[in-house]
Amino acid sequence: MLLFLARRIGVMLVTALCLTFVVFYLTNLPAKLETLAKTQAGSRISDAEVATWLARNGYNQPMLMRYGEWLGVVPGWTAETADGGITGRCYQMAGHADPQTVAVRCGLLQGYWGNSTRFRAPVSDVIAARLGATGWLMLWVLIVMVPMALAVGVLAGMREGSRMDRSLSTFAIASTATPEYVSGVVFIALLASSAVGLSPLLVSWGVIDGPVLFQGNARSAIEKITFWNFALPVMTIALYGMGYIARITRASMTEVMTQQYIRTARLKGVSFGTIVLRHALRNALIAPFTVIMLQIPWLLNGVVIVEVLFSYPGFGWTLFEAAANNDIELLLAASVVAVLVVLITQLISDIGYVWLNPRIRVA
Repeated sequence: MLLFLARRIGVMLVTALCLTFVVFYLTNLPAKLETLAKTQAGSRISDAEVATWLARNGYNQPMLMRYGEWLGVVPGWTAETADGGITGRCYQMAGHADPQTVAVRCGLLQGYWGNSTRFRAPVSDVIAARLGATGWLMLWVLIVMVPMALAVGVLAGMREGSRMDRSLSTFAIASTATPEYVSGVVFIALLASSAVGLSPLLVSWGVIDGPVLFQGNARSAIEKITFWNFALPVMTIALYGMGYIARITRASMTEVMTQQYIRTARLKGVSFGTIVLRHALRNALIAPFTVIMLQIPWLLNGVVIVEVLFSYPGFGWTLFEAAANNDIELLLAASVVAVLVVLITQLISDIGYVWLNPRIRVA
């Protein structure tokens, strides 16, 4: 197992290095850098002024050199300022510190992620705050989505072909086929609109005091999470994700229920509930476990639509802002986080296989 973990971690590091270089290359194309210069220095500057701005900010070096600077394995760039001083990547990290104490290398390995041109703040601070916000959203989505999806899948798979199976399978397919931007808009119209939907009726009946039942804007959840400002984004994401997990669980449960040891247990007179809970459920959870682990990187990167729709400033909303405003440093940091989350969840999934099914051994 230790050798397996060492090999997997080595492959993870190589994969992360390759993927981050691809993202670095795409975000540092000449057209992107020109757009960044015009965004920061003025949209009407000339080509010569663009070249001067890029040279003054360290973007005129070869691609591999700048990638090494970003990683922190190559000394950071330096340049002279208009007043005869010195500036550079490491000087930006040090701020107003004594130039004699400025480090030679300052990149990812040294804990420096750069500065966000969109939020005018260190990228590490922006990512940490936004990850915390999305972490709460992911936690509540998993709490709602996973038990509901497993319950639907197990109930549908216990008795294949029954009326319950057909009804729950139809619900699972419908939820998966409905995109978040559709279900989110429907939820807002039905539950968070003061003009249409359920809220006007509840106001007229005197059931609620406010104009709407739920809040369609989740920005207030950053300060304090309540059921009324957090339910709609959680329901929107959970509804879309649970259908796929439920279908995989149903297929796995159906296959397990036809195994010989299940038939033997039934012939011995074991109750149906005991068979499902003690014999079938653990083996049926092997395939859904992988799908559930895959939902974590999807939740981190796939909540862009929901967070923008409900104005929730989490990781997905920040990624959208960085892409829309050509914030290169923030895009790179977000890509590192996304790659690490995907690789780590895959490693946990492989380890979970052995725990769920002792017959699986690491070769």
